[in-house]
This record gives sequence, C-alpha cells and structure tokens, in this order.
Amino acid sequence: MKKGIHPEYRLVAFRDASTGTIFLAHSTVKTKETVTYEGKEYPLYNLEISSASHPFFTGKQKLVDTAGRIERFRKKYNIKE
Repeated sequence: MKKGIHPEYRLVAFRDASTGTIFLAHSTVKTKETVTYEGKEYPLYNLEISSASHPFFTGKQKLVDTAGRIERFRKKYNIKE
C-alpha cells in the first residue's frame, strides 16, 4: 500500500444512543470523542440505531403515529380495523 493516501483503519467504539450499548469494530470513521471500554481508550462514534435497538433484531415493534399517518392510510384505502 502507498503511504499517506489511505484513511486510518483502527478499532472504534460504536455506542447506540437509545440503549447505551457499546461495541467495537474496525473502521475508518473520523471521530472527535473517546471512551474507555474494557480498560482501554477508543475513539467513540455515536449511532442513532443499531442491532441493539432496531425492532427487527430485538423483536419489539414500536408503532409511532406521526401526524395521523396511519389514519390517513386507512381512510385512503378504506381499511377497517
């Protein structure tokens, strides 16, 4: 590999914002924060959602009705509950 043209590839701690779960993975992502995890300091990247909080992986479906979208859909397609 040529020197100086590749991004730094290192272990990065990823933290799920909704559950606080931290996991390590190799990445080239640029970070500003660090965190101590299992006695070592790693660069920290915050995620909005990961497998720790995603409904597909957790088996928990959350239905968020924003501005009556479900009601509008049911009305549009004449769906009765």
